Amino acid sequence: MSVNLTLLTVMGALYACGIYLIMERSLTRVLLGLMLLANATNLLILATGGYAGLAPMFSKDTDPRDYNDPLPQALILTSIVISFAVTAFMLGIIYRTWVLARRDEIQDDVEDIRVAETPSFDAEDDSEIPVETSEFPLTMIGSDGRGISDSGVSGPEDGGATVKAGARTIKAKDAAAEEQPGSQNVTPGPEGGVK
Repeated sequence: MSVNLTLLTVMGALYACGIYLIMERSLTRVLLGLMLLANATNLLILATGGYAGLAPMFSKDTDPRDYNDPLPQALILTSIVISFAVTAFMLGIIYRTWVLARRDEIQDDVEDIRVAETPSFDAEDDSEIPVETSEFPLTMIGSDGRGISDSGVSGPEDGGATVKAGARTIKAKDAAAEEQPGSQNVTPGPEGGVK
C-alpha cells in the first residue's frame, strides 16, 4: 500500500483546524469545526482504502486483486450522511439561539461559575470514614466473636450475655432465637395467637 503524503498532510491540517474551531465558544465556529472533522475523517477512510483499482463490478476475466475495495467507499458515504445530519441539527441550534438571545456565543451561566469556583475537596465526601458508621454500635461478646451486643458484656460467657431491646433486656441467645422462624420465646395459644 502506498502512502499519499499530500492526502495525509491535508487530513492532518483539517483535523488540527477542526479541533481548534470546535473548542471555540461561538456555535458557528463549532459547526465549521465539526464539518472539517467530518471531511478529515472521510479523507482518512479514503487513505485506508489502498490503491485505486477497477470498479468492483464482477467479471470472469478480471483478477480479484485488481478490484477496488468497496468498503471504504460505503463508509465514506455513510459518514457524509451522518455529517449532513449533524450539520442540519447544529444549524437548527444556531438559528434557535439567534432567535432567542440574538447572540452566537455560548455564555457561562451561574451554575457553571459556581461549579468552576468550588474546591475539589469536599469535606463530607473526601474525609476519612470512621470504622463504625452505624447509629447503633455493636460490641462483640467473648473472644470467639460469636455473641453480639449493643450494651457490652453483662454476664458469663456461656449464654449469660444480654442484649438491650427497647426498655427490656433479653438474653443474647433468646434474641438470636427471635430472628429464627418459630420463635422459642412465645408460646402459641390455641387459636394460633399468643397466650
